[in-house]
Amino acid sequence: MKRERIFTADASAVVFGPGATREAGARVRALGCRNVLVVTDPRVAELPPVTAAVTSLEEAGVAYELFADVRVEPTDASLRAAIEAAVAGAFDGFVSVGGGSAIDTAKVANLYSTWPEEFMAYVYPPLGQGKQPPGPLKPHVAIPTTAGTGSETTGNAVFDLASAHVKTAIANRLLRPSLGIVDPENTRTMPPMVAACSGLDVLCHALESYTAIAFDEREAVTDPLKRTVYQGANPMSDVWSARAIELCAANLVRAVHDPADDEARHAMCLASTAAGIGFGNAGVTLPHAMSYPVSALARNFFPDGYPTGHAIVPHGMSVILTAPAIFRWQASAKPERHLEAARLMGVDIRGASLDDAGEILSDALTSLMKDVGMPNGLNVVGIVEADLDALVQGTLPQSRITQLAPRPASESDYRDLFAASMTIWSREPL
Repeated sequence: MKRERIFTADASAVVFGPGATREAGARVRALGCRNVLVVTDPRVAELPPVTAAVTSLEEAGVAYELFADVRVEPTDASLRAAIEAAVAGAFDGFVSVGGGSAIDTAKVANLYSTWPEEFMAYVYPPLGQGKQPPGPLKPHVAIPTTAGTGSETTGNAVFDLASAHVKTAIANRLLRPSLGIVDPENTRTMPPMVAACSGLDVLCHALESYTAIAFDEREAVTDPLKRTVYQGANPMSDVWSARAIELCAANLVRAVHDPADDEARHAMCLASTAAGIGFGNAGVTLPHAMSYPVSALARNFFPDGYPTGHAIVPHGMSVILTAPAIFRWQASAKPERHLEAARLMGVDIRGASLDDAGEILSDALTSLMKDVGMPNGLNVVGIVEADLDALVQGTLPQSRITQLAPRPASESDYRDLFAASMTIWSREPL
């Protein structure tokens, strides 16, 4: 096998700082847009970030229509509704305001309204055809309201494919927003559980990309234009991922428990964007791959802070619930990286053995989960041992990211890791 020697470094332009949302109108107009679709969800539509964004559009003379029917944790049906709204209007651009669900929905609406295709055409294999869009999309300005997904910097849009009972994605560099406006003031309205879930998603983005296989461990591409978005860890992604790990570990607990802590919220917004740039080029691995069937199996779990009207295991929660078991198991493949990740989380690793790297990192994650009020395992969110087969089968189609794992996993490995995640830590002594 001829190994890869080249990596790419792509990211959206970013405007960062308190009050940056008020620049949205000028930024949208500078991109040549005069009539945009503003994409958000019903709850965020009633909050100050949307008010600030549309007021700025009005002041800049940009016409807009509001699409406020984004589903938190999008499905193919909810995406189709957004596509229909985008096709119906003569829009020359998109503005998304919200978490990753809103931003990803706007990416997909932009794609299919610009380059119409049968829905599965752009969906990533093996479920879809993975077709390349024939050209650039319309301008898209993404305004996140959570310090979480980093979607304002990535070319990915994740959704639940209801017919297959599994999550999948549309992934292409052309989906990256033209501009991300990252305004820490927009995260003031996050409930504590939303802050915790989104922040742990940031941490896993960074940890997964930092510990993924290296880009030069992969087979070289024959067509440079088909080099995958997720390339494996590389010198550029390492810089962003490492910094995001540090920022999360130092600030997440404060941001969750004190929404008035401006310094911590600011740091978590920086971490989210940094992690987005890191994993947007390196990729994520098993915690994300195994999170998708967890989210798909949501039945009767209604977490605080998510008034969605439907059962949901929030994305960040579904990712972190298997992470301690995964990092413990896979560390033997890259012990130096896992031990360094623990150090970046603030663990004193002086005198630590490489053989203990997985246990040390797993313990650090478990401690942080307790501090921000995460459930103690899959059982708490309604997933039980009888679901193991479905969990494994839901992971198998995620080859786009499982192939980036530092330690290859078999079906029996997935089963064991899910089983080990049913309860994560022992009951605390009375």
